[in-house]
Amino acid sequence: MAEIGKALLESGWLAARSTEVELTGSQLTTTHPPTGPNSPWMEAVVPGTVLATLVKNKVVADPFYGLENEMIIDIADSGREYYTFWFFTKFQCTLSGAQHLDLNFRAINYSAEVYLNGHKMVLPKGMFRRHSLEVTDILNPDGENLLAVLVHPPDHPGRIPPEGGQGGDHEIGKDVATQYVEGWDWIAPVRDRNTGIWDEVSISVTGPVNIIDPHLVSSFFDQYTRAYLHATTELENRSAWVADCSLNIQVATELEGSVCLIEYLQTQHVSVPPGARIQYTFPKLSFYKPNLWWPNGLGKQSLYNVSITVDVKGYGESDTWGHLFGFRKIESHIDSATGGRLFKVNGQPIFIRGGNWILSDCLLRLSKERYKTDIKFHADMNLNMIRCWGGGLAERPDFYHYCDVYGLLVWQEFWITGDVDGRGIPVSNPDGPLDHDLFMLCARDTVKLLRNHPSLTLWVGGNEQVPPDDINTALKNDLKLHPLFESHSGNALSIEEEDPSQYLDGTRVYIQGSMWDGFANGKGDFTDGPYEIQNPEDFFKDNFYNYGFNPEVGSVGMPVSATIRATMPPKGWQIPLFKKLTNGYTEEVPNPIWEYHKYIPYSKPGKVHDRIELYGIPKDLDDFCLKAQLVNYVQYRALLEGWNSRMWSKYTGVLIWKTQNPWSGLRGQFYDYLLDQTAGFYGCRCAAEPIHVQLNLATYFIEVVNTTSEELSNVAVEASVWDLEGACPSYNVFDKLSLPPKKVMSISELNYPKSENPKPVYFLLLKLYNMSNNSIISRNFYWLYLPGGDYKLLEPYRNKRIPLQITSKTSHKDSSYEIEMNVQNKSEKPDPKILTYKNNFANRHEDGEFDMASLEPVHNKTEEKQKAGLFQRLYRQFPRETDGSKISEIKGSDVGVAFFLKFSVHALKTDNKGGDDTRILPVHYADNYFSLVPGEEMSIKMSFEVPQGVTPRVTLEGWNYQSEVPTVI
Repeated sequence: MAEIGKALLESGWLAARSTEVELTGSQLTTTHPPTGPNSPWMEAVVPGTVLATLVKNKVVADPFYGLENEMIIDIADSGREYYTFWFFTKFQCTLSGAQHLDLNFRAINYSAEVYLNGHKMVLPKGMFRRHSLEVTDILNPDGENLLAVLVHPPDHPGRIPPEGGQGGDHEIGKDVATQYVEGWDWIAPVRDRNTGIWDEVSISVTGPVNIIDPHLVSSFFDQYTRAYLHATTELENRSAWVADCSLNIQVATELEGSVCLIEYLQTQHVSVPPGARIQYTFPKLSFYKPNLWWPNGLGKQSLYNVSITVDVKGYGESDTWGHLFGFRKIESHIDSATGGRLFKVNGQPIFIRGGNWILSDCLLRLSKERYKTDIKFHADMNLNMIRCWGGGLAERPDFYHYCDVYGLLVWQEFWITGDVDGRGIPVSNPDGPLDHDLFMLCARDTVKLLRNHPSLTLWVGGNEQVPPDDINTALKNDLKLHPLFESHSGNALSIEEEDPSQYLDGTRVYIQGSMWDGFANGKGDFTDGPYEIQNPEDFFKDNFYNYGFNPEVGSVGMPVSATIRATMPPKGWQIPLFKKLTNGYTEEVPNPIWEYHKYIPYSKPGKVHDRIELYGIPKDLDDFCLKAQLVNYVQYRALLEGWNSRMWSKYTGVLIWKTQNPWSGLRGQFYDYLLDQTAGFYGCRCAAEPIHVQLNLATYFIEVVNTTSEELSNVAVEASVWDLEGACPSYNVFDKLSLPPKKVMSISELNYPKSENPKPVYFLLLKLYNMSNNSIISRNFYWLYLPGGDYKLLEPYRNKRIPLQITSKTSHKDSSYEIEMNVQNKSEKPDPKILTYKNNFANRHEDGEFDMASLEPVHNKTEEKQKAGLFQRLYRQFPRETDGSKISEIKGSDVGVAFFLKFSVHALKTDNKGGDDTRILPVHYADNYFSLVPGEEMSIKMSFEVPQGVTPRVTLEGWNYQSEVPTVI
């Protein structure tokens, strides 16, 4: 007897081009199955795409590297048959008695024929729909089952015009599929248009009655002290007799480790007629003061385990279902003060600072591990919303799971874009996809797939466009709010009203398009953006953006030099030419490989002088990328601080275009495809912290932003100015402050630039701290120049040698490492009047991957101290002293700020040839690209996974630590 439940078919898949296989599907799954990865068969990537499989087997070049994508034949030139592929695997299953087996495909693109043990079934068209096939009667008696799937590409893959463009020739919009695959201004075309089995394949064993698509809803009363859990599920009886069922729902919370506390258990008796499919609603479950789910930065993401089981009389357990659930209420309305959409969670207004998301990987090699890193990165940046853009995916349950865990609100769009659906050049598909019924089938199925996730916040009809009238009307009707969730609704559920869990959703607002109803100008005009480099002070000006909520504003995204070398041949290492124009501005002329990878320049002639050139003309790739990181940090910090400055008075939110790239692109990203963060990541992290001290770059007033619902009292702001000689010409403390909740407070003007002899380049360090214990609430470090100046004096400042002392504590468990680095600027002793030099942060939780208390300290001999270099060696391998700690020093005799320090983690290789990319990625850092004034110290935590057999080492580089050649150890 097979065990009740689901098993993934995630390994052992083979693939072959259909034109190279002369056998039929029936033959492949009976008499002539492939025996292994022998031509034309190869190991397949499932979930993934045909192109992912071809790349894995080196049949085609890596489309992410250099110009290799141009060497891969496009489907428009090859024809659809070239990317029509067979996928084959085997699985074991033997049923007994009244058991049933379903073969499940959570998504394929675009249609498929399925053969199991010689029997043919069809998976109809549509990229965003689930398929479940009952195969009970066609299983092999010996338990070994042969499965072959012939996957066909989208019907209208389109052709890429010579000039490229947003969505190519827009033909892909005739299908219900992802639209970015014909190329956009941030990505090259994807040659197979994402053809493949791109989400999980599974088999599920049930008894005579199975559970289908339960819907969970929470409602609240008495100021959130009382809550109800509403639950409705479908039950299907596949037997020939009446099934007398015991239907159980259990709600539990995890206390510690694997220990769970059952908060609620209810059993109902239900009879299901033979062959029938019924809907059953549980009596509502009552809770008193449940732990609430909150967005990132505003509270805990409390999650409960909800499980539903059905037992059938005379049979036993027939099916089971489980889901993590968060008690929370999300509301939104158009704010009368700003005209922007204002979101509330659990009654609290949420100032939205988030980002636009495309997808993890344009070859759809989606995994839980990648999703976990992606979403945790967004939480690390202190963001609280992700917008799933309409030209990308209906994101997967694994994506939403980690948004639930890390507290990211999700705006999910359907598959409509202005460029492809009615607005492009030339005007495209004014009536959207050809099959409107298919679109709605996919939309309804997507809602059922995702609706139980607390992170899911709103549905949006399309990107910069509304769906065709009939689709838009159907979505409005299907996604109408239950009366309990309408604005200003009463708290009571009347007897006449349906239970909210009987709605398709009923709890989340539907907005027809990304520039309508409280977003951009609210009327659908192109009033999002801009998308290029800005003068940092402009973000603070009243005329920068005129509407309350900007769904897209973007800028630069140059990665570090190691990523350029890892993703491009030497021809791609050439930095742009800096071409001087007659109007005094500089035009950047990038090399063809950068152009292909959608590089966005750091200048906008006529409006913005080159922000990299402000630091001096870069000499080489390393110099260019380092100066780009300085700009990235300033640019994105200023963007968010500009929005912070006008929280609630002018703005309700902003979403940055965009946070990452699903390939090796060079624009609009906080971390690259290889998962290395840019400095913009940390500029964003700084500006988006829940309580934040900042400098208004337009007025030079110091401000404190409190986005939380708590008032802060007895706090102070410390403002210290430091020059390039290490002196502190200005020091002020503004004490005994009280900061009201959800407010921006202007503290005082920074008077140093107006002083008698201000230095042309200087540093400003702002700290907000508790006066009771000097613990830091917010720390913010600026490098500034006087009006009309530049940063060129920082170039000779590189030659300063600022002494540092680094104390490291290392712990590990299996392949997981956590390291805490305490870095101290030893160029001067701390000034006695500066009480915050230790930077002891108040309630600073890094949400590490594991508990430090459970880790094993590493022990080894102390290593010799190493000199500073391009990559300063802190230690060759992790120390193994009994206390798991080690002290290293960087020698220096100069006094000053240790500027723009950056940690990185590398694999120790004794045979490193010098050109290898030795980075261990991803790494979660508490902070990076940080600076320390004389006497100041700071602790930085980092956590990461190490590949098997690899010894990690940590390196440090910085503006003052670059000129020496590193010593190979």
